[in-house]
Amino acid sequence: MSVHSVLLLLTMLSLLRSSSPFLFRPISPSTLSTRNFGKKLRAKKFNPYADSVRLPKTDFNQRANSKIREPQIQKLWETLPQKLSSQTRPESFTLHDGPPYANGSLHIGHALNKILKDFINRHSLLLGKNVNYVPGWDTHGLPIELKVLQGMKSSERKELTPITLREKAAEFARETVEEQKKSFLRYGIFGDFENPYLTLQPEFEAAQIKVFGEMFKEGHMYRGRKPVHWSPSSRTALAEAELEYPEGHVSKSIYVSFSLNTVTESLKGYEDARVAVWTTTPWTMPANLAVAVNPDLEYSIVNSEKTGKIIVAADLINSLATKFECDFEHLITVKGEEIVGSTYTHPFYSRTSPILAGGDYITTDSGTGLVHTAPGHGAEDYLTGLKAGLDCLSPVDDGGKFTEEAGERFFGKDVLKEGNLEAINALEECGALIKVEDYGHKYPYDWRTKKPTIFRATSQWFCSVEGFKEEAMEAISGVKWVPEVGRNRIESFVVGRNDWCISRQRSWGVPIPVFYDTTGEEILITEETIKHVEGIFKEQGSDAWWKLSVEELLPEGLKGEAEKWTKGTDTMDVWFDSGSSWAGVVEQRPELQYPADVYLEGSDQHRGWFQSSLLTSVASRGKAPYKTVITHGFVLDEKGYKMSKSLGNVVSPMEVIEGGNNQKQKPAYGVDLLRLWVASVDYSGDVRVGDGILKQTFESYRKLRNTARYMIGNLDDFEESNNKVAYEDLPSLDKHILGVLSEVMKEVKEGYDEYDFSRVVQALLRFCTADLSNFYLDVAKDRLYISEADDFRRRSAQTVISQVLEGVTFALAPLLPHMAEDINLNLQKGDDETKKSSLFEKTWPDHLSDFASHDPELWSLVRKIRDDGNQVMEKARRDKLIGSSMEAQIQIGIDDPKIKSKLEKMLTDENNVDELKFVFLISQVKLTDSANIEPDEYTISSSESSSKLTVKVGKASGVKCERCWFFDETVGSGCESDLCTRCDGIVKNMGFVKPMAQVAEAEPAA
Repeated sequence: MSVHSVLLLLTMLSLLRSSSPFLFRPISPSTLSTRNFGKKLRAKKFNPYADSVRLPKTDFNQRANSKIREPQIQKLWETLPQKLSSQTRPESFTLHDGPPYANGSLHIGHALNKILKDFINRHSLLLGKNVNYVPGWDTHGLPIELKVLQGMKSSERKELTPITLREKAAEFARETVEEQKKSFLRYGIFGDFENPYLTLQPEFEAAQIKVFGEMFKEGHMYRGRKPVHWSPSSRTALAEAELEYPEGHVSKSIYVSFSLNTVTESLKGYEDARVAVWTTTPWTMPANLAVAVNPDLEYSIVNSEKTGKIIVAADLINSLATKFECDFEHLITVKGEEIVGSTYTHPFYSRTSPILAGGDYITTDSGTGLVHTAPGHGAEDYLTGLKAGLDCLSPVDDGGKFTEEAGERFFGKDVLKEGNLEAINALEECGALIKVEDYGHKYPYDWRTKKPTIFRATSQWFCSVEGFKEEAMEAISGVKWVPEVGRNRIESFVVGRNDWCISRQRSWGVPIPVFYDTTGEEILITEETIKHVEGIFKEQGSDAWWKLSVEELLPEGLKGEAEKWTKGTDTMDVWFDSGSSWAGVVEQRPELQYPADVYLEGSDQHRGWFQSSLLTSVASRGKAPYKTVITHGFVLDEKGYKMSKSLGNVVSPMEVIEGGNNQKQKPAYGVDLLRLWVASVDYSGDVRVGDGILKQTFESYRKLRNTARYMIGNLDDFEESNNKVAYEDLPSLDKHILGVLSEVMKEVKEGYDEYDFSRVVQALLRFCTADLSNFYLDVAKDRLYISEADDFRRRSAQTVISQVLEGVTFALAPLLPHMAEDINLNLQKGDDETKKSSLFEKTWPDHLSDFASHDPELWSLVRKIRDDGNQVMEKARRDKLIGSSMEAQIQIGIDDPKIKSKLEKMLTDENNVDELKFVFLISQVKLTDSANIEPDEYTISSSESSSKLTVKVGKASGVKCERCWFFDETVGSGCESDLCTRCDGIVKNMGFVKPMAQVAEAEPAA
């Protein structure tokens, strides 16, 4: 850190302690040495010219004081919607909120999600668009139902009726919404939190029923019996999006053989052979109705003492011999199609079953190449059995226990526990078991109860995707996916989806509006009945389904049949709830537009909300509900581990904002720090956060804040209408930095347009550090501090700083709105902040992108020379050749006449701005041929320097001016014996009277 950078930092610190127009008393360079920096300083030699120096003045705090200041700013924003409503903003922008579950406190993933959305909304607001963000909550479904049940005694649960459970669930959901709402507001989220959408609202439920009715009308809804993901722990069917596949699951896998009953011509003579199959679900053996083979594969009959004669895929003979620890004798090989038509006997029952032709799902990657087929317990099994006319046998009840249909031995046993082991034992007893072993693989678990699921055939309501799959794929191609890989993900999910099970066996949800007769087989559901229920729900909500009689729920023309019918008890999949939100919110609210401009959620929503929204919208409206879909990853700890309470690595967003119990270890960073972390990460993949990362982010935050603070402080007496210098009159340096500003603003704009917020942060940090703090603001100190108030060189610097600050403030605003608003408020005169305009009432300063790049080659060279000089001066300072940079002179060795000519013009400048000594902050600059420079330890050669010029540092000639600290031959030639002629004229014009008081010099405290 250079001495002048240290001076700048201490200048900022001094602002907290003074309200004088001249706030800071210059400290001698020796006091500011690296050795002494950070130590407590005792009084130094009194400088009589301290009060003639104009230093920054501002109330903008160096510390954000976020626990107090951020809520104050948020309070001011409460009137912002009203102010914006009076503006004419012709272009609307709709980011539709994917509803989080109202089932608990918010976590860091919620913060990532909502803050990313706020970046987009606030940027759109600054672009002059009419932004109406309606936050939403998913308030139905098992997560909330479980929370309610967990808070009740067992005796209370027994007394529950569907309607009392629904009332308690609704109450819990609304309370949770209010709790989460407070947190979202503390995150600084801009939106209509007074009028959010909840999936339990009557108007939303009615819209959902309408979507269901439109899909039913198009023939996409049907009731059927087929295997679905079933959760015994929740006693309900589940959609794919409600499953998770945890690591570490181990199943019991078995190799089993069945005795042949009848054989095809190709197997004649081998009637004593057995059919070998493999499965990881032994409990499905009672439901076995067939064995499937791939007609195109080759199968062999092999023999061993351990297994007897068995039929297996020819390609698996060697691997199976190793697994079974035996030597096989090869007997014959036939094609799979030659086996089809043979039959075998079930090992448990007197049941003869066929060998069928399966599909491409039968491979030689694992198992035996022959597939145990239970149509009631597998998707491929079901389709194979359907073609062959097999029953959909599933002898398992809602709780995952065998029914009487499985036989007395298995009845009542849990299929995932003792029932599974009982099936293995039974196979071993009858001689059908070849081998049993543990098998680690991915297995579906209920994402709510965290317990294993099963595939089980039940009667459910399905949405047939086949009828509009091509249309859905076409709609996907018309959407912008960020990142692009999102397109591939959702396409794979849609292509692989034939049916969507939308019914759930729960009470807390929107009921499927269907009536059944007493047998449960005949159903009543028509366009008329659906429309009637829709109208009732719009007025009374879906509770009416449980509160009203069948007669009241039926339309007028069918009321006479009421005694024949009973109400269905299934509710809709919550993904159908949220997947209908485009209809329940975006279409219904006049301030929003359908399709929405943006959907933004986690990457897991390609199989969840993005997909369910797409399917319902395409099926009923023929188009996607969104124009752009953005996805983010999950939040991990600093080491890349998933957060969990047991590991103690959970990062609470409110603890980051408000601080922990120990504020030294867990300081109150404020929400802008949290937002800066969100903006800094590559959210397209999984992101990391922890104490170390937050501390690093805070350093970036502090850099941005202090840079802004310094600029604000130097604009205290600047009135744009009176003091602004026209662009054409600005010095070359000022035009150069405005050209750099324009490039930065363009890059920032591109970053926002592409939703690449980390690019915005990087561009701003690079600009504030390299271009401002390390260069322009450092160079400008002499102009700002030493010049007279209205001196051209000072006003031109303020003109540039004013525009740079405006650009930085707007660039920061979507990401760090509290800091940006604080800057905006500090720049407006007056103490009553309620009377000041919000930054977000204004629009993006496009004019700041219009400055041309000014003499970039020259200024690039000058900045490189400056860097080379600073590098050599650091060594000279360490060796005590010089103290401050003002004690130095630089010789520059130049052999290119064109370069020398350009730099010679910068040796003098009537405005004292573009002159090299002021740009380098040294006392003298000399240009010469490189051959004239005698190299020493304070010289950097052209082959080593970034400028490709030879640069040598030496001791400056002349006497130090006690006011500006430059060494000059003119010191003492004016009225004051210790001032240069420049400073002498300035203090004379100011009417400054030199005080005579002196204090003893002191050294830094130890």
